[in-house]
Amino acid sequence: MENAQPGGAPQFRRVARFVSPTDRGFAAIVYAGSALFALLILGLFIELLLGSWPSIAKFGPAFIWHSAWNPIANQFGALPMIYGTVVTSLIAIILAAFIGILAAVYLADFAPRWLAAPLSFLIELLAAVPSVVYGLWGLFVLAPFVRTSIGPALQSVLGWTPLFSGPIYGVGLLTGGLILALMIVPTVTAISRDVVAAIPRDLREASMALGSTKWETAMRVVLPAARVGVFGACVLALGRALGETIAVTMVIGNRPEISASLFAPSYTLASVIANEFTEATTDIYISALIQLGLILFFVSVVVNALARVMIWSVRGSERTL
Repeated sequence: MENAQPGGAPQFRRVARFVSPTDRGFAAIVYAGSALFALLILGLFIELLLGSWPSIAKFGPAFIWHSAWNPIANQFGALPMIYGTVVTSLIAIILAAFIGILAAVYLADFAPRWLAAPLSFLIELLAAVPSVVYGLWGLFVLAPFVRTSIGPALQSVLGWTPLFSGPIYGVGLLTGGLILALMIVPTVTAISRDVVAAIPRDLREASMALGSTKWETAMRVVLPAARVGVFGACVLALGRALGETIAVTMVIGNRPEISASLFAPSYTLASVIANEFTEATTDIYISALIQLGLILFFVSVVVNALARVMIWSVRGSERTL
């Protein structure tokens, strides 16, 4: 059906007069699945809220910014765990984004086919390794290496800063961030490689026809065109880093303290729940641990919401160009 618009351009509209029962059934299944997913998220929030209500009623909002964590005296504060989660996740996403994006560009545009295919397979295989394996490797290999090599090297150059001062234990914030970076690099690399490979070859050929080198084309044309997908890969990897439990528990030192030094032991929201939930004997202790889970839930929601807003803003700016 064709209608004339004020601008003179015709508008085509197609009216479906018949919808098959198969299409209706498929639509019903899709809507039911979406509603079920929303109900699961809502149910998880309600369950966490009910479980943490005794702690919320006793400590109030001060639970977030208090740093005391003493189960014997029933004193609980989430600030050291929030600090440890934020610091280790930042270390992980900075390292993983830098290495993963460069690896994705290399695999998509620079590596020969005979090398790109097996490397891509190995990188995707790393994402399937259980976290406890990473934790064991981090405890017996990475932590001693940080104590004897990485830590002293960083301290000799940057020891004048608070970030790299103090004794080097091997286990701590830096080791936790490094093990998380190793775990999320495959996610960043695999998704970013697919996004970069999907960029039309016409853009590359046009850039090189104007005199750009292959490296300049990758950095100034391909990556900007793929920035939404690459950013989505980084957010997905950050979500895994925020919620990782076993591997971080084995290498972070498990000490509820706030220290400016990255060599100091610390705790994360996920690791303290995994490490102490079986030892919780009082109702308020269990409720405080569940409240940490509620905080982690909110952190994940906020991170994903901010990422969605940034993606919308990027797409909006592209449409206005």
